[in-house]
Amino acid sequence: MSQSTFVKSTIILTVATLLSKILGSIFRIPLQNIAGDEVLGIFNLVYPIYMVALYLSVAGIPVAISKLIAGVNANGEPHKVKEIYITASILALSFGVLSFTIIYGFSHEIANALGGPSNRFALIIVALTLLVAPYMAVYRGYFQGYGNMQPTAVSQVLEQFIRVAIILIIAYVLVSMNYSIEIVAGGVTIGSVFGALASLVYLRVKYARSSIKVASSKKFTFGEFSNWSKIILKLSIPIAIGSVMMALFNFVDSFTITAGLRNTGTPADQINYLYGIYGRGLTLVQIATVFATSIILPLIPLITKKLAEKDLLGTRAVIERTHRMTHLISWPAAFGLLALTLPLNLALFTNLEGSSMLAIINFSSVFTSLTILGTGILQGMNVERIAALVILGGVVLKIVSNILFIQLYGLDGAAIATLFVYAVLFIVNSLFIFKRIRYSIINRQIVMIIISSIVMGCIIGLPTLLFDLTNWSRIIALAYVFIAIVVGGLIYFALLYVTKTITKQDLKQLPIIGKKL
Repeated sequence: MSQSTFVKSTIILTVATLLSKILGSIFRIPLQNIAGDEVLGIFNLVYPIYMVALYLSVAGIPVAISKLIAGVNANGEPHKVKEIYITASILALSFGVLSFTIIYGFSHEIANALGGPSNRFALIIVALTLLVAPYMAVYRGYFQGYGNMQPTAVSQVLEQFIRVAIILIIAYVLVSMNYSIEIVAGGVTIGSVFGALASLVYLRVKYARSSIKVASSKKFTFGEFSNWSKIILKLSIPIAIGSVMMALFNFVDSFTITAGLRNTGTPADQINYLYGIYGRGLTLVQIATVFATSIILPLIPLITKKLAEKDLLGTRAVIERTHRMTHLISWPAAFGLLALTLPLNLALFTNLEGSSMLAIINFSSVFTSLTILGTGILQGMNVERIAALVILGGVVLKIVSNILFIQLYGLDGAAIATLFVYAVLFIVNSLFIFKRIRYSIINRQIVMIIISSIVMGCIIGLPTLLFDLTNWSRIIALAYVFIAIVVGGLIYFALLYVTKTITKQDLKQLPIIGKKL
C-alpha cells in the first residue's frame, strides 16, 4: 500500500467511522430522552457482553485475513487466498454460534451478575447478532487484504444507520404502549441484529460483483483447513484481545461498577439508573476516539509490509506521522469535551447529573485514543502477543482500580479508574514500540499541540463556570456548544499556525475544511 493510498484509506475510514460512531453513540441521547436512564443503563450493561463475545470470536480474524492475503499476494501466491477465505469463514461462523450458545446457556447467571434478572431479555436478544456478525466480519477483512477500505466503510455506516433507526423506532413504540422497562430494553437491542444483517447483505453483493473474488478452482481440503486454522488462530487471538480493549474494559465496568455500587450501599433499583448516568460519558468518548479507531485498519498492514521489506526508516516515518495526526486531533477533542462538560450534559441528557464524572471521562479520551493507536502499531509490528499481554494487564489494573476508586469516590471513582488505566497503557505501549523502533515520542510539535489545546479549552470553558447553567434551557446550552466548537476550532488552529506547529500545506490536507482554511 502506497503512502497516498494509506492516506486515502485513512480518510475514507475516518469519515465512515466518524459517521458510524456518531450514529452509534448519539442515538443513546434520544434513547435516554425517550426511554430514560434505566433503559440506557440496561443497554450499556448488556452490550459490552455481546461486544466482548463478538471481538473474542472474530475481531482478530478480519485483521488476520488482511495481513495474510496481503502477504500471499506480495509473495506471488494468489491461489492461497481461497484457502484463507474459506478457513476464516468456517472459523468465524463456528465461534459465533459457540459464543451465542454460551451466552444463552448462562444468561440467568450473567444477568444476575450484571444487576438482576431484568437484564436477561436484552442480553439474549443482542446475543443473536453473533449468528450474523462473524460472517460479515470475514468479508470486511477480505477487502482490507486487497487495500480496499471502501466496502468496510460503507458497511459500517449502513449497519449503524439500520441499527439506530430500528432502536429508536422500537423504543418510541414500546414506551408509547407502556411496556415494562425490561421489555423496552430487550426490544431495542434487536436493532443490532438487523443492522448486522443489512451490512452482511451489502458485503456479499459487493463481493459477488467484485473483480477480486476467489477464482481458484482448486478443491479445498481438510488438511488446508487445519493448516490455515492454526496460522489464523495464532495470529488472530492476540489481535482479538488487542481489538477488544475498549469493549473488554466496558465489560469489566458492567460487573465491577455494579458490584462496587452495591458494596457502597446503593439500592438495587438505583444501580441501572446510575449506570445509565455513567453511560453518558461512554457516548462522548466513542466519538472522540473515532480517528484512532479508523486509522489502525490501514495502518496495521502498512507497517507489516514495511517491516517485511526491512524498511525501518519508512516504518518510523509511518509511526511518527500517525502519532502526530492522532495528537493533533485527540488533545483538542479531550480538552474541548472537558471544557464543555456542563452545557453538553444539559443539552444532550436534559440535566447536569453526573457532570464531575463526565468531565473525567471526557478528558480520558485522549489517552484512550493513544492507547488504541499504540495497540494497532504493536499488532502491525508482528508483536501481537505483547499487545495482548498489555491489554490483559490493563484489565487486571481496571478491576483493581474500579474496586478501589469506587469505594473512595463512588461513581466518579469509575471515571478516575478509566483515566488512570488508559494513561498507564499509553505509556507502556509507547515504551514497547520505542524499544523496537526509535521514534520521537515527544517533541516540540506535540508540546505545542497540548498547550494550544489547553488555551482553547480555557477560553471556551471559562464562561460555563461564570454562569448558573441550571437556569439554561437545552436549546441555549446546545447553541453555546455549537458556537464554542466553532470558536474553539478557529482558536486552536490559529495558535498552531502562528507557532508554526502546522503549515499551510498541513491545513490544506485536512478533510472537508482544508481547502477553505
